[in-house]
Amino acid sequence: MTEPERRVGRREVARGLAGMALAGAAIPAGWARAREGWPERPLRWVVGYPAGGPSDTFARLIAAGMGPALGQNMVVDNRPGGGAVLASETVARSAPDGHTLLHTDNGNLVYNPALYGRLPYDPDRDLTGVGFIGRFPLFLVVRPDSPVRSLADYVAPAARQAPTYGSPAVASPHHLAMEMLKRRAGFDATHVPYRGGPAAMADLIGGAVDSVLIDCATGLPFLRDGKARALLVLSETRSARMPEVPTALELGIGQAVAFGWQAMSAPAGTPPAILARLNREMRAVIAAPAMQERMRDLGVETAPWSPEEFDAFVARENAAWRPLIRELGIRLDS
Repeated sequence: MTEPERRVGRREVARGLAGMALAGAAIPAGWARAREGWPERPLRWVVGYPAGGPSDTFARLIAAGMGPALGQNMVVDNRPGGGAVLASETVARSAPDGHTLLHTDNGNLVYNPALYGRLPYDPDRDLTGVGFIGRFPLFLVVRPDSPVRSLADYVAPAARQAPTYGSPAVASPHHLAMEMLKRRAGFDATHVPYRGGPAAMADLIGGAVDSVLIDCATGLPFLRDGKARALLVLSETRSARMPEVPTALELGIGQAVAFGWQAMSAPAGTPPAILARLNREMRAVIAAPAMQERMRDLGVETAPWSPEEFDAFVARENAAWRPLIRELGIRLDS
């Protein structure tokens, strides 16, 4: 963002505060802190997954860049636990003062209300968007020596059992995307859940499963090294890193689009000025050439959305995925 844009942003905030004062409204204390003393202490970014995975990796890379810009350390706090529920509850119950943030994704913002009968947090009510990290295209892959050369081979009726497919976890974006693909294309395949994408890929190479639905960050190294071969990608367009791989849409399967994605959220009620500052610094880190190069190399697609644009994206995801999950009957608390 240019300096003139920053000045415009400050003028808009000041104009809004002045309007509140003229209207006789009380100015929330958090707004004043956002303009003057915020952040007052180190920030905590809670991640609902173990250290070392894609979520933790991107959180640490971004936090390392945001901290100096904000004048405080940003500490990544790993709170792993089923579906990132523990992490989400922790942040949802935190003070909305901009010092406690949540790593969010398809699971804890979109899927969980359809997967659980009861949740200790409501993502629609208790959380608000800060910014978008990126989306991860999903590939259906097989072994290089597999006789399956195309999706037509994969779904062809034959005197054999349905193929097996691995995913990083039950109710992961990968699992739900494959179930969506099965539904849209009208074929059967048996799910084999793993504890993470690398474990699923290891079993694919070892011959324990016929295929894996994997994200670009985990799968591209295997594809580049010739250890796996992709049948399709569940994107609107082909991946720039694997342009030879067709999309499901090209293969005639309508509405077969799905991604994994990551973002940052905050407790509902966090002052807009704080959200705007966090969003600005987060976008600056992601837009840095070194970060963009790393994301492109992994096939990750970024978008410089405002908090409002990210919230609108989540609303669209909710409308698409929650009814489908309920129709599929996938539950994590039954």
